[in-house]
Amino acid sequence: MNVRTLNATRVYDDGYREPVRALDEVTLEVQAGELVALVGPSGCGKSTLLNLIGCVDLPTSGTVEVDGRPTTLLDDDALTALRRDRIGTVFQFFNLLPTLTIAENVGLPLVLQRRDRREIYERVRTALETVGIPEKAESFPAHLSGGQLQRTAIARAIVHEPAIVLADEPTGNLDTENGANVLHLLRELASGGQAILMATHAPEAAALSDRVLRLKDGRLSPPAP
Repeated sequence: MNVRTLNATRVYDDGYREPVRALDEVTLEVQAGELVALVGPSGCGKSTLLNLIGCVDLPTSGTVEVDGRPTTLLDDDALTALRRDRIGTVFQFFNLLPTLTIAENVGLPLVLQRRDRREIYERVRTALETVGIPEKAESFPAHLSGGQLQRTAIARAIVHEPAIVLADEPTGNLDTENGANVLHLLRELASGGQAILMATHAPEAAALSDRVLRLKDGRLSPPAP
């Protein structure tokens, strides 16, 4: 098991306004080889849940475990290491550094891990081959299409072999054809053993997933019969 939450709740309270219960006792599991879609209207808690699993935030109550490690029991250094080593994130707007080549962008997680230069080169090459753009290694982001940029972002998310990949609206900034290509790539990655949790509004994304989790007002709806 790679990721589990148990009654995870997140309440935002600044002491001035009414507390906001952004996530309310959410229990879920995402295992290796699964592509799980997280759907729901804007403001339902999808981003909050991704932040908890991504070790960007901690639950107010309940438990979030990544690779068997409860995040609330970790200090800041351990959380940073867990986020760096065991979590990959694919953003809607790519979040690539424009002054770095595609290979350099993809290799950033490995640089942060202080991996050997030869290992970085080999892993980046493999990741770019996996997403289908090895010929773009020395290009800069400004010279790539939207679909190629998202493939680069996916390569960066998987290059360090994380426990889970969190994809936040990965097709939201793409046209229909490129969006479909990215979804099929995520499907192939999951079929190859990667755990993927994808927040999405796209019905076609949910259709390609192994399971669909529906959030409303911070709570998971029961699965459809």
